[in-house]
Amino acid sequence: MNKKEVKQRIDKLKETINRHRYLYHVLDRQEISDEALDALKHELFQLEQQYPDLVTQDSPTQRVGGKPLGKFQKVTHKQPMLSIEDVFSREELGKWEEYCFRFTKEDSLEYFGELKIDGFAVSLLYRTGLLVQGATRGNGKVGENVTQNVKTIESIPLTLSFAKGPLSRDIVQSIGKHISKGEIEVRGEVYMEKKAFERFNKERVKSGEEPYANPRNLAAGSIRQLDSKLAASRPLRFMAYDLVTDLGQSTHAKEHEILKVLGFKTDDTAKVCKTIGKVWEYRQEIEKKRDSLPFQMDGVVASVNDGRSFQELGVVGKSPRGIRALKFSGKQGVTKVRDIVLQVGRTGAITPVALLEPVEVAGVTISRATLHNEDEIRRLGVKIGDTVIVERAGDVIPAVVKALGELRSGKEKAFHMPSACPICKSLLKRPEGEKVWRCKNKDCQAQRRELLYHFVSKKGFDIAGLGPKIIDTLIEEHLISGAADIFQLQEGDLVPLDRFGEKSASNIVASIKASKEVVLSRLLFSLGIRHMGEETAYDVAEHFGTIEKLMRADKESLLAVRDVGEVVAESIEQWFQNKSNRKLIADLLSAGVKIQKEKRRAGSTRLSGKTFVLTGELEGMTRDEAKERIRSLGGEVSESVSSRTAYVVTGENPGSKLEKAKKLGIKTLPEKKFLKFIT
Repeated sequence: MNKKEVKQRIDKLKETINRHRYLYHVLDRQEISDEALDALKHELFQLEQQYPDLVTQDSPTQRVGGKPLGKFQKVTHKQPMLSIEDVFSREELGKWEEYCFRFTKEDSLEYFGELKIDGFAVSLLYRTGLLVQGATRGNGKVGENVTQNVKTIESIPLTLSFAKGPLSRDIVQSIGKHISKGEIEVRGEVYMEKKAFERFNKERVKSGEEPYANPRNLAAGSIRQLDSKLAASRPLRFMAYDLVTDLGQSTHAKEHEILKVLGFKTDDTAKVCKTIGKVWEYRQEIEKKRDSLPFQMDGVVASVNDGRSFQELGVVGKSPRGIRALKFSGKQGVTKVRDIVLQVGRTGAITPVALLEPVEVAGVTISRATLHNEDEIRRLGVKIGDTVIVERAGDVIPAVVKALGELRSGKEKAFHMPSACPICKSLLKRPEGEKVWRCKNKDCQAQRRELLYHFVSKKGFDIAGLGPKIIDTLIEEHLISGAADIFQLQEGDLVPLDRFGEKSASNIVASIKASKEVVLSRLLFSLGIRHMGEETAYDVAEHFGTIEKLMRADKESLLAVRDVGEVVAESIEQWFQNKSNRKLIADLLSAGVKIQKEKRRAGSTRLSGKTFVLTGELEGMTRDEAKERIRSLGGEVSESVSSRTAYVVTGENPGSKLEKAKKLGIKTLPEKKFLKFIT
């Protein structure tokens, strides 16, 4: 971008950020996620760093928060409650350290790492040991007096008690002096634990009220209630992170020690980090255990530990130089749509895919995200060139969830669904009652390729070494045209090909031979029959037992299978009535494929009658191992959550299945509890 375009982008970003910050901080409403707003602020900060002359006093980077609501008495903070700049990568963390060294005479710096809880910041003022004032952050300089509400929080002491800890005599004397005659100001986060939040929302839904979006919004709303009885009825907590008053502490770590002996809850994971590398290790360590912690959090905070050095570094704008928030990889990110292309699936489904400027989401860099279908593009109003929010959660592929139309420059282009398949040029059709356009040409090269990719995949025939690139090569060299051809390949066919040698050719042929013996459920799944997922294939295979019986089955027989409805039964029946599909089965058997008997469940019936759904990434075992274990104990596994589901097993980054389970009131089992459950 040239400077004129940069200025236009900055103006658009400021307008958008100011609007969303006003909704979030002043009205306690939220239209986009914290992660998306952080990404917009970060982009603005980076642009202003490149063009310092474009920084204005009204920029969101030069202010802390929004205006107070005006419902409470105003409180002027003796020391401003400043903001913290964000850091998103190891490289940016290193640059921050280099930045600090420019403003200090020290040869080395020590740091202090602590959790960044997603709560509501408040300041507590104690006079002669008694709590006399609780105040919100407000705009950083002026907040609101919420004393009566913070008094209802059990974890906030109404009177400071001093339990002697590992502190120096001078600090002990200073604490005693301030408790008896002076003032002590403490700052921290008001928050609600995740389980308490879920229980609270469940009760609201039962009473016909709208649930809160997240614990942070509920904590903020509770503290800003005029009636303190409402705040008292909500399970709020407080964690202290800052001691404003000088009690002789020389480091931030010492502040935490003092806060603890004064009776405040502090961060148990906080630690001194001797180097900047140790700070990053702390961040990585906390991110791994993030989901197991009882409260929501979006990162860790790193600050220069030495108090004198911290003061020496000073403040720039509204943020201290000596402190940074190291944000976790969010499940959402903000990027731009470079183009929209069409992907042809194995069943002919046409899926619009957004080609993105690369962005890190949930720890992974993504450059493509699904737009699902034509109706979804229309609903989102997304155009080529738009700034969009993308999301990746658990077992859900990256998707565009919102287009930020207010950031448009006027150069964006609307997308129109073409009338013909992008590969074979056959006319596309949209079946009645469906949202997806389809290519009906069964000889479409794209469909054939996708079907072969699916056929050899891990959940299909699981042929090691035979990935999409090699499949493409085999098709282009006319060595295969269908699935059965794979089992006719010999080493001599592969050795002459580019990048193949005798060893690699031998390994692939060995993998093909080893895969010839397959259980019926895997064979069925590999065929790519529409509406037949992994669990349906297992249920159908267990019900019929042999491919011959299944090929003779009519719709009525198929409806007798567990969880098979009208649409699935009709799809399976039509597939096996098709002559070319029946020939494929015959060709596979002729090529040496042997269908083994389905593995029956073991004698244990401990989980009999219980249906499980898995979501998220498991660490202790693979999904297939988990499913096999459930079945061995007599349980059932399903791909979707319904009223029949007994438990939803959750790993890291669970997807939409968890949300559905919560709505239906279905029990959830985190991985650790699940492992105990099945042992």
